[in-house]
Amino acid sequence: MERQFKLTQNGTNVKTEFIAGLTTFLTMAYIIFVNPSILSATGMDAGAVYYATIFGAILGTLCMAFFANYPFALAPGMGLNAFFAFTVVLGMGVSWKIALGLVFIEGIIFIILSVVPIREMIVNCIPMSLKAAIAAGIGLFIAFIGLQSANIVVKNDAVLVQLGDIMSGPALIALIGLIVIGILHAYRVKGALLWGILIATVLGWVNGVTPALKGIIEWPSFTNWAPVFFKLDIAGAWNGIFSGGLLTVLIAFLFVDMFDTAGTLVGVSTQAGYLDEEGNLPKASKALLADAIGTTGGALFGTSTVTTYIESASGVSEGGRTGLTGVFVSIFFFLALFFKPLIGIIPAAATAPALIFVGTMMMKNATKIKWDDVTEMLPAFITMIAMPLTYSIAEGIALGFISYPLLKLLTGKGKEVHWLVYVLGVIFLVKYIWV
Repeated sequence: MERQFKLTQNGTNVKTEFIAGLTTFLTMAYIIFVNPSILSATGMDAGAVYYATIFGAILGTLCMAFFANYPFALAPGMGLNAFFAFTVVLGMGVSWKIALGLVFIEGIIFIILSVVPIREMIVNCIPMSLKAAIAAGIGLFIAFIGLQSANIVVKNDAVLVQLGDIMSGPALIALIGLIVIGILHAYRVKGALLWGILIATVLGWVNGVTPALKGIIEWPSFTNWAPVFFKLDIAGAWNGIFSGGLLTVLIAFLFVDMFDTAGTLVGVSTQAGYLDEEGNLPKASKALLADAIGTTGGALFGTSTVTTYIESASGVSEGGRTGLTGVFVSIFFFLALFFKPLIGIIPAAATAPALIFVGTMMMKNATKIKWDDVTEMLPAFITMIAMPLTYSIAEGIALGFISYPLLKLLTGKGKEVHWLVYVLGVIFLVKYIWV
């Protein structure tokens, strides 16, 4: 493991990587149950998608671990699965088999772009102030997700959101868990996030937030995977791109996946201290290749786009620094095949404190923004605030890429901007005007 993952060189050890892997897994384990629920709306077998979700996550995460040696976990992306199910299949009437074919084609295109490597150029051309803003914006985003999942912030038709009932139910458990994590972190206790999740889960039994345990082990039956395994229709998708009006769907898959992934990689890498002196991400092409292979393999397995997860930041906060973290995440995903009843009892209220705390930690990246330069500060703020308010990493990046070169150009600082930033700014502007 030392030779493969360079643990000493990265200032970590097996125990730290194990805790980081378990923490990352617990904060993203919800996808095992949520993804089948969303994709089953298309007519896909929920039980089969459960297996596809797990094996898609394992494939992508192991590729990231061994190709790039980064502690980033992958799984079918939230938002992307909803777009797949409700917009493409139910909204446009595309069969789920053809939709999986489109995801597969998207993955192949990304593999080519990662090898070239065009995607690496896009990631590394992002200005440093926007990279800091992306990291901070993702912090706000995942904290917002945590607040919502715990019912601390709830819907209000008049003003969109409001404070929920924080003295009972999931909100109370989440707030207690957050305080526990804060105290343990202040005392530098290893695994503070993990302990917070476990303690909140146990406390949830007191007020009924945590469901009753109905068993520990459930033996998997891989024949149940058959309804979606290798059931994608690549030929139908290919024909649809050229004659059935599916080109715009393919572009939408490409667009959202590319910039969600780019944003997550930049944000979590900034948090982990991976960016070099020029603000570039070493081994970006390898990380993006792992992401592309995860998407391609996920489509074969029977699930929507596999992407890098922002919950990886929770493992980074616990000290995860190498691909060994991802190996442990993959092991836990595999064990989920056998311990489905045990994993299923961990409520959203227990993982929400970890997301809120990690979001808090990621906000420190905002200090790297040049707040005394309006041409740096304003695009960074737009990027940062747009992510939680539009519920999209990609939209935040898009607005940042439009405002940054525009302000620089109109204030006589256009030469400070990389040419590719101008190109992407125009593309994003065209997208908002015409698409």
